[in-house]
Amino acid sequence: MAEFTHFNEEGRAKMVDVSDKPETARTALAQSSIIVSEEIYQKITNHEMKKGDVLAVAQVAAVMAAKKTWDIIPMCHPIPLTGVNISFSWEQNQNGSYQLHIAAAVKTKGNTGVEMEALTAASACALTVYDMCKAVDKGMIIGPTYLVEKTGGKNGDFKRTEQVK
Repeated sequence: MAEFTHFNEEGRAKMVDVSDKPETARTALAQSSIIVSEEIYQKITNHEMKKGDVLAVAQVAAVMAAKKTWDIIPMCHPIPLTGVNISFSWEQNQNGSYQLHIAAAVKTKGNTGVEMEALTAASACALTVYDMCKAVDKGMIIGPTYLVEKTGGKNGDFKRTEQVK
């Protein structure tokens, strides 16, 4: 089972040993989005949501999620993150709904990458927006969530070239 790095000789799951990998600067950028109604968009942007400032809480949730990725994804290593930045942008859809775009940028200097931390941050951010707004409308749509780019490591850099809708 040598070709499967997350399985031991007995075919059971294991955490990959990264102790011999060189320590390098590593980054990852992931994106997600959530489609909301015009009513939710207005309440978020006018700070009228009863649970508080939706984007501020979602941003903190994203940072916390990135830091705890190893706690919830079984084979992830605990990584000392050196930076997590969450940014938002809005887009109005043709049907009158609004799409909140979420970008999660994560950095470290270590011997394994931070793709999972960026993806977890983006996901937790979208889920937090949903949680804070579900009393107004449960019809929100989350996704897609995907890796945009990553740098560092023995496998080199990755940059998504196709547009994701």
